[in-house]
Formats: sequence, C-alpha cells, structure tokens
Amino acid sequence: MRSVVIACLVLCLSACVRDPGADAAARVNGYRITHAELEKYYQSQVTDSGGDATPDQERMMRLNLLGELIDRQIMLDRAEKLGLMAVDDEVESSFQQYGSRFRDAAEFDRHLEERGVTVEVIKADLRRTLTIEKLLHSQITSRVVVTEPEMRAYYDKNLGSFNVPEQQVHLAWILVTARSETPVPNLQNDDATDAATAKKKIEMLEARLRDGGEFATLAQNYSEDPVSTASGGDLGFIPQSSLEQVDLTLRRVVASLSAGDVSPIIQTGDEYRIIKILSIEQAGQRDYSDPRVQQTIRETIRGRKEQLLRAAYLEVARNEAEIDNYMARTVIVDFGISD
Repeated sequence: MRSVVIACLVLCLSACVRDPGADAAARVNGYRITHAELEKYYQSQVTDSGGDATPDQERMMRLNLLGELIDRQIMLDRAEKLGLMAVDDEVESSFQQYGSRFRDAAEFDRHLEERGVTVEVIKADLRRTLTIEKLLHSQITSRVVVTEPEMRAYYDKNLGSFNVPEQQVHLAWILVTARSETPVPNLQNDDATDAATAKKKIEMLEARLRDGGEFATLAQNYSEDPVSTASGGDLGFIPQSSLEQVDLTLRRVVASLSAGDVSPIIQTGDEYRIIKILSIEQAGQRDYSDPRVQQTIRETIRGRKEQLLRAAYLEVARNEAEIDNYMARTVIVDFGISD
C-alpha cells in the first residue's frame, strides 16, 4: 500500500496540462510541467537535513527530480498511444484499497485536509499510477522469460549464496497490544487499546484458531503488528543467533515448537502473541532442487532482466519524445554557455 501512495504523489506532481503558459519547468510532447508542481515534488522528497544543502546542490536535486517527472509523463504518453489507460473499475478498486487503511470516514477526511487534496485528485493520481503499471506489465514484465539453463548456471556460480550457516526458523505471529495503534494495520481496523480488551481479543483469536481458523487470515484481519500483518503475520526466516537475543519467554516457546505448531497465548509486558512455526531450516548447503532455491534464483534473474529492459525501453521512449527542459537550459545560460 505504501508503494502505491508514494507513486500516486509522484504522478500527481507530474500531471501536465496543455496550457502553454510561461510557468513551465519542462515540456513533454506538448504538455508542460510547471515550476509549482516541481517545487511540491521537491518539498516532498527533501529530508530534514535538506536545509544543509548549498544553492547549487538544491538546484541539482530539482533538476534530477524534474527528470523523473519528465520520464513519468513520457510513460503516460506511451500508455495512451497503446490503449493501456486504466479504466474506471480499476481506479475505483484501487481507491477502495487506498481508503481501507483509515479507521473511518472522519480520519480519511482529516487525511485529505492535511494533504490539501480532494477525492477527485486522489482518483486522478491512482488512474495515472495504474496506467503506468499496465504499461510496464505489457511492455516489460510480460516479455521477460527465465530459462532453466540460466537458472542452473546462476546456481553453479553462486553456490556460497545457498549455504545456510546456521539453523533458521520461519515464524509467523499474531500480535495484540494494550495500547492504541495509529494507523490500525489490520483489515478489520480492530484495535485493542487497554489491557482488558487486549486480553479478550487474543483469547477470541486463540479460540478461532482452535476451531480451525486460518492463521494468516486471522493475522491479516486482527493482528496489530505494522510490519507483518499485511503478509499474514509472516516474519520470514529468523537465524538461531537472532532468536537468542529476543525475550526469554518468546525464545523458550519457539524452542518448544515443531514445524506447523501454533503456540498458546504468550504475554510479554503489555503485548500478547500467538506464534506459528511455518518451517525449520537446518544449516548446510541448499540443493538446486529445493523449490525455495529455484524461486530465489528465478526472482533474481527476472529482476535483472526487467531492470535492463526497463532502462532500454525508457531510453528509446525518451529519444522518440519531444522534450524541452527549460530548467536545464536556464542552468546552461547562467553558466555563460549559449546553444
């Protein structure tokens, strides 16, 4: 969700209009990107330490960010030519996802007010985001193929990467705290805010697990852990050395469980947890036949190919676009260089 929100902000700032007014930092295929839009994007990207930058450094950052906005507009133009614009149903579905992270309508309205945007603006941003995603899938992701010989060659050249030095435990948990969480990370917007409600909630979840409830689904709906809730409580593989540094109570419970086991309720301070052991991986060399090894290799090779194709695709699109970077021209002139 977070990645979608950031992309929306960027694309909102890159939304160009046909009016050929003077306040343009750049023009892309007849559309203009205004200085005001660039400045908003700049302010959204600078960190607290940005004030330490020199005027030339600030100008360089603005020039780089303008390049990002130009590239995004090029992608939007490409998508329009190929008939890959997002449709209303897709936008509405994405908007519902966007709004689901807020507790209620009042919290959502406060969010809009703080950002100084409207529902219409957000939907327009989502449409642009979805449009570019469709373009990238059509022209890049769907074109990448990873072959068996490539995967085998990668494994043979990177044997050390598949040697696990110590035992690892693949954990998932459901977390309930006796304090308020903002925003509430679960799908039900269910938040225990004191000790009594937290205890009651975790006991309800334990009962539902005993009755056959799916651990991942219950975690997504009710867990209060902002890190793992969206992935069904999955914490990934935890090395044994890392487990030895966690709370003693948690460590003892994990040590007592086998793969597939679910723990009883564990209380530590004002927090309650139910842990599930998804798997236990012993130390040693992982064979190529291991599905997890193949998945890792496939994702690595695919990622590299997509990165290469994306860079090449954007470069060709830039060459074919009509671009006037007025800000870059101004920098050239300020340094006494003429065309």
